[in-house]
Amino acid sequence: MDATTVLAAVNVDVTGSLATLGYGLAAIGPAIGVGIVVGKTIEGVARQPELAGRLQVLMWIGIAFTEALAFIGIATAFIFGF
Repeated sequence: MDATTVLAAVNVDVTGSLATLGYGLAAIGPAIGVGIVVGKTIEGVARQPELAGRLQVLMWIGIAFTEALAFIGIATAFIFGF
């Protein structure tokens, strides 16, 4: 079997939208970001428990900004792909 026969056998028609893949990749960033924000908040509360209330408010603001990236990713997928 020569190389052209192998290449002809491997040639597969790829169909579908790359927007689905793009949104999947865009969701990875916010997931990592939320994990870091929550982890650092827990670390801060462990170091100074009296600031738990203030740190929790800042954590929720950080999560909201981080999740905005996911919303931008899904909006971009709808605009350009689906």
